[in-house]
Amino acid sequence: MSTQDMAHKLTETVEELSEPSSLKGLFHQHKDGYPLPSSTALEEIIQLARAILFPGYFGKSQVNVKTIKYQIGVNVERLQKLLSEQILAGMCFADSDENAEEKPAADSCILKDLKTLKQESKEMATELISRLPAVRRILATDVVAAYNGDPAATSMAEILACYPVIKTLTIFRVAHELFTMGVPLIPRMMTEIAHSETGMDIHPGATIGPSFTIDHGTGVVIGETCIIGKNVKLYQGVTLGAKSFPLDEHGNPIKGIPRHPIIEDDVVIYANATVLGRVTIGKGCVVGANTWVMDDMAPQTKIYNKNK
Repeated sequence: MSTQDMAHKLTETVEELSEPSSLKGLFHQHKDGYPLPSSTALEEIIQLARAILFPGYFGKSQVNVKTIKYQIGVNVERLQKLLSEQILAGMCFADSDENAEEKPAADSCILKDLKTLKQESKEMATELISRLPAVRRILATDVVAAYNGDPAATSMAEILACYPVIKTLTIFRVAHELFTMGVPLIPRMMTEIAHSETGMDIHPGATIGPSFTIDHGTGVVIGETCIIGKNVKLYQGVTLGAKSFPLDEHGNPIKGIPRHPIIEDDVVIYANATVLGRVTIGKGCVVGANTWVMDDMAPQTKIYNKNK
C-alpha cells in the first residue's frame, strides 16, 4: 500500500469515527470550565479516607499518638479539597446537556451555574467528612466480624493490613454515604475501583448493616437495592442479584424498583451461591455452596445442594 493510499484510508476512518450517528450515547461534549471526574483523583481520595479511618495502617506509617491529630488534620484538608473537586465534576457531568436530554422531563437536572455547583460540592464534601466518625464505628464492627469469622486470622492488625474485605468495605461505606447524599457518578466510580482492586462488586446503593464480612471475596456481587442486616457473612462467588428486568410499554427496562434480595440478621451464604430477586432470606438462615435461591426462606432455614 502506498503512502497516499494509507493516508486516504486513515482519512476515511477518521470521517467514519466522527460521524454523529455513530457517536449517539458514546460521546460526552465538554463544557468550558466544567471539570470531568478523574479516576486518579478518586484513587487518592480512597487512600486519604483509609488513612483517616485507619491511621498507621494506611497512609504515612510513622504516625503516632503525638502527631495523629496533625496527620489527620492534613489528610482531612486534602480530602475536602479533592472531594469537592470530584463531586463538582460529577454534578457537572450529570447536568450536561446530552445527559439531561436522556432523562424524563420531570427528573431532568436544572442546569446550574458553576459558582452554585462549586458551593454545593464543598458543602457535600464537608458533610461526608463529618460522617467519617460514624463510618469508622461501623467499619470497626466489620473488622471484628472478619477476625471472628476466620480461624486463620491471628490478630485484628492482620485483618486491617491484609484482608481485602476491609479495603472493599472502606470504599463501599464511604461511597454509600455519598450515594445517600445524592452525589452523582462518583460513588459508582469509587466502588468500581474497589471492584478492580479486590474482585468484589458492591453497588454503593446497597444497604449493609454492621458486623458484615466476606471471606476471600473474589467474585462477590451485591446489587443496588440489596438490603443486608447485621452479622451477615458471605463467601467468595456469592451473587445477590436481580431477576430479568420488567419492561415498560416501550420495551425498556424499568429502573429504580426494589429488585435485589433482603438478607436478614445472622445469615451465612457459602461460596458460589446465587440469590435472585426481591426475596427475603430470614434471620439465621444458612445458604449452602453452589445453591440457587429464588424464593423466600423462613428464619433459621438451611438449604444445601447435596450431591447424590
